[in-house]
Amino acid sequence: MKYFLYVLIALSLFTMVFNVTFLDFSNLLAGQSKTAIIAIMASACVLVIVGILLISKKIEKKYREQN
Repeated sequence: MKYFLYVLIALSLFTMVFNVTFLDFSNLLAGQSKTAIIAIMASACVLVIVGILLISKKIEKKYREQN
């Protein structure tokens, strides 16, 4: 599971970088830029959720070591 989470983080970062190349900074809410922004936001959500999961796993491990 640990490796899967790190692969998911890498894929999410790759997706973010890839979609930044499609942004048109002169008109962000039109055409391809709108789709790219949605994909960037989704990738950011994945990063946050996986980060929370990794932190919760570390907390669980420390809790089990104390008991």
